[in-house]
Amino acid sequence: MANSVAVNLGARSYEVRIGAGLLGQIAAQITPLLRRRRVAIVTDDNVAAKHLDTVLAALDQAGIAASALRLPAGESTKAWPEFTRTVEWLLAEKIERRDIVIALGGGVVGDLVGFACAVLRRGVRFVQVPTTLLAQVDSSVGGKTGINSAHGKNLIGAFHQPSLVLADIGVLNTLAQRDLLAGYGEVVKYGLLGDEAFFDYLETHGPALARYDGEVILKAVTRSVEMKAAIVERDETEEGERALLNLGHTFCHALEKATGYSDRLLHGEGVAIGCALAFEVSQRLGLCAQEAPSRVRAHLKAMGMKTDLCDIAGDLPDAEALLALMGQDKKVVDGKLRFILARGIGQAFVAEDVPPDVVVQVLKDAQQR
Repeated sequence: MANSVAVNLGARSYEVRIGAGLLGQIAAQITPLLRRRRVAIVTDDNVAAKHLDTVLAALDQAGIAASALRLPAGESTKAWPEFTRTVEWLLAEKIERRDIVIALGGGVVGDLVGFACAVLRRGVRFVQVPTTLLAQVDSSVGGKTGINSAHGKNLIGAFHQPSLVLADIGVLNTLAQRDLLAGYGEVVKYGLLGDEAFFDYLETHGPALARYDGEVILKAVTRSVEMKAAIVERDETEEGERALLNLGHTFCHALEKATGYSDRLLHGEGVAIGCALAFEVSQRLGLCAQEAPSRVRAHLKAMGMKTDLCDIAGDLPDAEALLALMGQDKKVVDGKLRFILARGIGQAFVAEDVPPDVVVQVLKDAQQR
């Protein structure tokens, strides 16, 4: 069974197809997009070991020539050196504007390849083939592409929509439990920001998702993509409502920088902690009931996820230093931090006048729990 979600953006519209077994069907899926029967694939070493042969065999059987570039796995790849390597490789492969580049991997590969395609020949088409839960529900959809800077995460990039997204939920069975749960951090974000009924569903069925239940994963990925697509359609370049998708991310990006973009903290883990902190700030400001942050934290704990700063291995900067790290976030406007806060589960909004002392106190309390 497969689902399809349309992202309606006029001439830049595309489909997100969600189901098991899509990697083996990739030739049939992309053939309508091809102007000539050749593609370039960019992946990473870990994904290549698990899935590249399946993709190459399917393309070869359909008579589609393919070349592949394997990048190192990990967040550190998402920077200038590997970006430059990717662009130069695509040029050496003589990829033209009307060709198709396939981004086969998680969020790092998808973001980097999307940015490479945005600037290559002033815009080359690409297909997102996300292989992690996090990438399937978030980074592969919506056209945000980019790389990290020494100054912070995702500060260099462009909006460049894919021509197609193929989310094969069957490959999620190959993810380690920690990686699956990290992706779940982005799934639960959607319920928290705009759909309390979805959060209710996750409270009941989340444990089954953690056991790799295909039916629950299909529903969770589909609903997440539906929510993101609807927001992107209304605000493609994040002038307003799309900022809601950053619930938890202001905290998350500061924590990722503080931990050196390392395995100490995966992105989805940071999002989950950030969501809990955002609800805590909201409660301290009297915006939501005291039960709301407790409910968020209880669900994350029930899923076996990180919920607080003390769950991150090793030392962290103090609260004031973490607040300073947030100053380079893309959500800074006129020098003021914007936080995504909430009036309750499923009721997120953009707040631009959050008192820094409240944020610092929440961070101090979180470090001591």
